Amino acid sequence: MAIAANPNDADLNSGAMRDQSTNDLVEGFNNLNIVRQAGLMIGLAASVAIGFAVVLWTQGEDYRPLYGSLDRLDSSEVVQILDSNDIKFKVDGPNGALLVRDEDVHKARLKLAEAGIPGDKSVGFELMDQEQPLGTSQFMETTRYRRGLEGELARTISSIHSVRGARVHLAIPKRSVFVRDPRRPSASVFLELYPGRMIKPAQVKAISNLVASSISELAIEHVTVIDQKGNQLSTGEESQELVMAGRQREYTRRLEEDLNQRIGSILSPVVGSGRFKAEVSADVDFTEVEQAEEIFNPDLPAVRSEQTLDEQRSGAAQAIGIPGALGNQPPAAGAAPEVAAPGAAGAAAPPSGNSRQQATRNFELDRTISYTKHQVGRLQRLTVAVVVDDKFSLDPASGDVTKIRWTDAELERLSILVRDAVGFSALRGDSVNVLNSAFFDSSDDAIVIEDVPIWKETWFQSIMKQVAGLLIIIVLIVGLLRPVLKSLTSAGLRAKEKEESLEMQALEESGLNAFDNLSDETVTLTGGDALSLPSPEESYEQQLNAIKGLIAEDPGRVAQVIKVWVNDE
Repeated sequence: MAIAANPNDADLNSGAMRDQSTNDLVEGFNNLNIVRQAGLMIGLAASVAIGFAVVLWTQGEDYRPLYGSLDRLDSSEVVQILDSNDIKFKVDGPNGALLVRDEDVHKARLKLAEAGIPGDKSVGFELMDQEQPLGTSQFMETTRYRRGLEGELARTISSIHSVRGARVHLAIPKRSVFVRDPRRPSASVFLELYPGRMIKPAQVKAISNLVASSISELAIEHVTVIDQKGNQLSTGEESQELVMAGRQREYTRRLEEDLNQRIGSILSPVVGSGRFKAEVSADVDFTEVEQAEEIFNPDLPAVRSEQTLDEQRSGAAQAIGIPGALGNQPPAAGAAPEVAAPGAAGAAAPPSGNSRQQATRNFELDRTISYTKHQVGRLQRLTVAVVVDDKFSLDPASGDVTKIRWTDAELERLSILVRDAVGFSALRGDSVNVLNSAFFDSSDDAIVIEDVPIWKETWFQSIMKQVAGLLIIIVLIVGLLRPVLKSLTSAGLRAKEKEESLEMQALEESGLNAFDNLSDETVTLTGGDALSLPSPEESYEQQLNAIKGLIAEDPGRVAQVIKVWVNDE
C-alpha cells in the first residue's frame, strides 16, 4: 500500500490521540444524566479544594501568639513596627490575638519593647497641666484631681514585678462642717497579674499601706485589693499577735538555716559535698521578761553609826528623892545604941558613888538591787541531727570502689566538729547526733535523658508534613480523579465504538463490499486530487462531519483505507 509521507505525521498522530481521549472524556460526560454530572462536578471541585488546602498546609508556617489581644495596643503602631523589621504576622479573628512566626516571637517582643509597646496608657497629674475651659465647676476640678491621683497610684502599683496592670478607685466623701461624724474615705485596687505569677501577702499589705498613706484619713482596713480572677487579696488589718508570730517563725527559720550552713561548711571538706544531710531544730524563747531584784546579805553587817554614854558619880550622900518640902526636911535625931558593936567605934563610913554606861549602835545590812531585762528570742535548746553516707574505699589491686562504714571514733570526731560549729551548750540541754547510714544510690535508677527521636525533630516533622501532603494529593489523583476520568473515557469510547459500528453497518449496506478487490498499493487518502481532510485542531463533531462527507463522496476508497489499517494492526 502506498501512503504519502508527511513530516508532521507523528505530531498529528499524538495530537489526534489526545483529541480522541478528550473527545471520549467529553462524550462520556455528556452521556451521564444531570444528577450524576452535578455530583461529579461537586466531587471534582471538592478534590481540588482539598488539594489546595493540603498544599497550603504543607507550605504554612507555625505561628504563636505575641499578645493575647490588641485591645490595649495601638494596632497601627504595632503593624508599622513589625513591617519595618520584616516580621510576618497575622491576627486571629475569633479572639483577636496577634500571631507571629515561631522563630520571630522573641524578636518581635524585643522590637515592641524598644518602642515602648505595650505602654502604660494611664493618665496622672498631667491632667492638671491641661488648659481648662472658662467656667469649669468645682465638681469638675475635684473629679479631675481624683482621676489624676488614681492614675498616679496605678502607675506606682504597676511598677511591682508581679503586677502587669493596676486600676485604683477612690471614694473620697465631701467634707462638711455641719456633720459631726463624717464618713471615712475608702479605696479599691484592681490588680492584673502576669500569667503564672503570684503576689505575696506582704506585697498586698504594702499596696494597701501605699494607698492608705496617699489619701488623708484613709485607714488600711478600708482598702480592698482584688485580682483579675476576682479573688480578694486584702484581709483588712491583721492582729499584732499574728504579725508577731509570723516574724518569730521567720527569725527561727533564718537561725536554723544559718546553723545548717555552718554544719555544711565544716563537713563538706571532710565528708564530701552531697555525702551528708543535716537538720537543725532551734527552740527559741520570744518571751519578754523584765525583772527587778533586791538582795540583803545578813552575814556582812556594817556599822552605820554608834553613840556611847559613860557616867560616874562619887562623894557624900546627897539628897535623893522627889524635890520639894518633904525632901528638904532635916534628918531625924539619932539614937545611940546601948551596946556598941565591936569595932564600930573608930570605923569610918564607906564613901558613896554612882556609875552608868550606855552605847547605841546602828548597823547597815549588805543589799543588792538589780534590774534585768531578758533578751527576746533567746535560744533555749538546740537539736541537731546529721546523717553521713558510707565512705568510699578504692582497692589498688582491682580498682574497684566499695563502701565502708564510719567507725565510732570517726563519728565522735564529726560530732565534736558539729558541736563546735553550732555552739553546743550542755547547760541548755542541746542535743547533737551524728549517725552513719548508707544513702540510696540513685545511679542505677537514674533517669537517663535519651536523645530526642528523629521523628520528634522539627525539621523531620516539616519534611513529613510535605510528604504527607504529597501523598494526600497522589491519593486524590490516583484514587479519585483517575478512576473517574477513566470511567468517563471508557464510557465515551464505548459510545463512539457503538456509533462507528452503526456507520460501518450503514456502509456495508450501501455496497462497500464491492470495493474489497481494489489493490492496496493504489489506495491512499492523499492522491493526486488530494482530498481535503479535517485538521487535528478541529472539534470531534467537525472531524466526524468531514469523514461522513468523504465517505459520501468516495466510499470505496475510504473502505479500502480502513481495511488496510485493520490489517496493519
